[in-house]
Amino acid sequence: MADMFNSFFSIALELTILFIGVSFLIHLLQGFIPYEKMEEFMNKSHPFVSAMIAVGFAFVTPFCSCSTIPIVVNLLRNRVRFSMVMIFLFASPVLDITILTLMMAILGFKVTLTYAIVTVVFSVFIGFSLHALGFERQLKNVMVENFSYPQSERKINIKAALKETWTLIRTVYPFLILGAGIGSVIHGAVPSEWISAHLGGEHWWLIPIAAVIGVPLYIRLSTMIPISQILITKGMALGPVMALMIASAGASLPEVTLLHTIFKKKLVAAFVGSVLMMSTVSGFLFYLI
Repeated sequence: MADMFNSFFSIALELTILFIGVSFLIHLLQGFIPYEKMEEFMNKSHPFVSAMIAVGFAFVTPFCSCSTIPIVVNLLRNRVRFSMVMIFLFASPVLDITILTLMMAILGFKVTLTYAIVTVVFSVFIGFSLHALGFERQLKNVMVENFSYPQSERKINIKAALKETWTLIRTVYPFLILGAGIGSVIHGAVPSEWISAHLGGEHWWLIPIAAVIGVPLYIRLSTMIPISQILITKGMALGPVMALMIASAGASLPEVTLLHTIFKKKLVAAFVGSVLMMSTVSGFLFYLI
């Protein structure tokens, strides 16, 4: 029991310091991010350049899968190219500077870099593929009201940064602590031998199973990161861990429900299938590392 509590406080303290510090820094710099310009460039630049801008847009908008939807609707309303909107939709929930910093601290630079490259490549590939296959015709005519990006004031606003950080703490930080709690329970209660025997080694079939399980779970990356650290330490293979992380962050039942309001059924099905494909193939790529 003491080992379980020590594990919890150790993980929670490290993640708390990183989470608050990086969140504050990112929100401190929000006033310098030209959201409207990025939106304009996504629509007018060369497709490859636009794709990179869409990925960069995803990096600087720290939203979960559900809160990404209003921005997606706003981009569609402003007639940003369909492929760019799809790239943003897939990249935004799985790419976040704060989460990637936590991932680097917990899982290491190599895993984090591989994760970032894989998710970027797949987001861009899926976005262009959905456009090439004509899925733009599967959009519904939906408008969004009273949406605006944070104002780019070109100055440091400490008060606003503190406010935004506090909002993020209230909405995301509990999931981080939940993950630390679950991870510490796994650390103290589940034998390493059991995890190594059943979830590690050459069990390749765990990867697609983890991807399928991840979609309905709606586990935030902030929750999964401390859990994944314990699972990997205990002997679980990296492939299924990453497949579970990507699937649970990339899609969820609440998000799919929201997407039904702006996507027709075929595009919703393509979205879910794409997330499953991205998480499964990514899991196999990590399996080879």
